[in-house]
Amino acid sequence: MSGFVSFVGSGPGDPELLTLKAVDRLKRADAVLFDDLSSGPILTHARPGADLVGVGKRAGRPSPRQDHVSRLLVDYAQEGGRIVRLKSGDSGLFGRLEEELVALRDAGIEYEIIPGVPSAVAAAAACGIPLTRRLTARRVQFVTGHNADGVLPEDIDLAALADARACTVVFMGKRTFPKLAEALQARGLPADTPAILAEAVGTPEQQVTRSTVSNLARQLATEIGDKPALILYGPLAEF
Repeated sequence: MSGFVSFVGSGPGDPELLTLKAVDRLKRADAVLFDDLSSGPILTHARPGADLVGVGKRAGRPSPRQDHVSRLLVDYAQEGGRIVRLKSGDSGLFGRLEEELVALRDAGIEYEIIPGVPSAVAAAAACGIPLTRRLTARRVQFVTGHNADGVLPEDIDLAALADARACTVVFMGKRTFPKLAEALQARGLPADTPAILAEAVGTPEQQVTRSTVSNLARQLATEIGDKPALILYGPLAEF
């Protein structure tokens, strides 16, 4: 008899940002398949004796193939019991959730999705700013900074991303932001548009750098570092 899978969004890394439902599922899980950014203190909520399996992906580092992760998830679920697939942030935002849902559906395995605090929301909170502003930023847009090959996607909507009236959050974009910034400025985004680099949000290594689109692009062209990061730009509030 197949088991049951709970896709749990762990938030940005701070265990205090876990939802009550997330903690409940971790405490009852027979196995937890976790991403790199969902490890550490968050895993202390897992049931003693549960299998803890790291399946995380990080840009520029050796990572398990997605089909292997999906197959492993199905294999664990087919053994029975309760399985938690622990994903960073909210699993529905650039978390390859769909591939794993399809694998479970094809195998006839039941599941649930438990939302987590999106890392973009946590980044704005860490910066002490809102993502929207009543008069100057009525729209928020999230975009990935790279495709499956690790390069800037060719089909991104540059006209929308160059809208200086929108607050834009770029996920996984440190390596490609210099190229993106050049394309955006060519489409009219002012070079002095406020920008924020939020690294390791929700962890003790958290670091926030306030800059402009052009200055941040120059910085990232020479120094990337290994911390996971979000880039926010647009009419960002400053207090």
